[in-house]
Amino acid sequence: MPVISKGLEGIIANSTSLSDVLGQEGILIYAGYNINELAGKATYEEIVYLLWHGKLPTATELEAFTTKLRAERPLPEQVVDFLRHAPKNAAPMDVIRTAVSMLGLYDGNPSDASAEANYHRALSITAKIGVIAAYFHRSRQGLDLPPVRTDLSEAAHFLYLINGEAPSDEAARTLDVAYVLHADHGMNASTFSARVTIATLSDMYSAITSAIGTLKGPLHGGANEGVIHMLQEIGSEDKVDAWVEEQLAQKKKIMGIGHRVYKVLDPRAPHLREMAIILSNQLGEPKWIRMSERIAAIMKERKALNANVDFYSATVYYSMGIPTDLFTPVFAIARCSGWTGHVLEQLADNRLYRPLSEYVGPAVGKQFVPLAERS
Repeated sequence: MPVISKGLEGIIANSTSLSDVLGQEGILIYAGYNINELAGKATYEEIVYLLWHGKLPTATELEAFTTKLRAERPLPEQVVDFLRHAPKNAAPMDVIRTAVSMLGLYDGNPSDASAEANYHRALSITAKIGVIAAYFHRSRQGLDLPPVRTDLSEAAHFLYLINGEAPSDEAARTLDVAYVLHADHGMNASTFSARVTIATLSDMYSAITSAIGTLKGPLHGGANEGVIHMLQEIGSEDKVDAWVEEQLAQKKKIMGIGHRVYKVLDPRAPHLREMAIILSNQLGEPKWIRMSERIAAIMKERKALNANVDFYSATVYYSMGIPTDLFTPVFAIARCSGWTGHVLEQLADNRLYRPLSEYVGPAVGKQFVPLAERS
């Protein structure tokens, strides 16, 4: 008998070798590696290679891979023109979604569905999505669009593009670790939507566009923006307790607290918490992390809920000077490696997703009444 599970909770929809989330134990695995074995040790480029190839690269393999990835950074001029003329008040995720979809119009051979062609598309989209986000951000401020470079890592290149100058090594390393922590996360909503789309044998661009649209929602990627808005609404450390108590009394959600899968501490959170503490102290705004810590402590005590990855990533990005409405795009940039990896994996052993639904409408047997006779 079919199992009914709203939201597909507890349902295994497919198998994957990319990543696994052990919610009861608080463990995140990338291709056999505990995330704690990788965060702060492996670069984001190494993680992209790991997710796509199932192993960490050798030095020679990594050099060849990063060379190919960086070579794909330039955008079609028509996409650059769109970014220049997109409404300056548009939501960045909407612009990114549209621009990634546009990339499909300038694919040299869109009818080529070979594994080699799709691998190249994965390289191209992963390399370009950060450029798209940064160019729109620069354009909406009326600033010039710096030329792409091939001598910077993915994280450093994004910071260079949004700021117009090469970042410090520490800033680049911090964002690189954040990219690593966000690269993949099992069968989450956006990854599932990408796999559902590509399972119809649509195309890579459509699949990643689906994923971006899914990530945009506040119940998925948009949560990190909500954390900063929450802290700004509270305003100061002395107001935290009263604010949290009021939210709990009204049964409102505290952004960045709790997780659909993790029943214990999100394993990514401690890495971002450590970086948030360092950055907050260095930049002279430690109140944000102190407020965050107090909220986390209250929620742990009152509701036995832990802070998740969004809770601390928001403070990290904010302390780095990344605009709040670019928080979710940064998530998308990092997760693009996982999305494309899952698309490639889906295509390698494809089966169309076709779940059942439980019909709860009126019982069959109603009789048709002509329009003129209906009351």
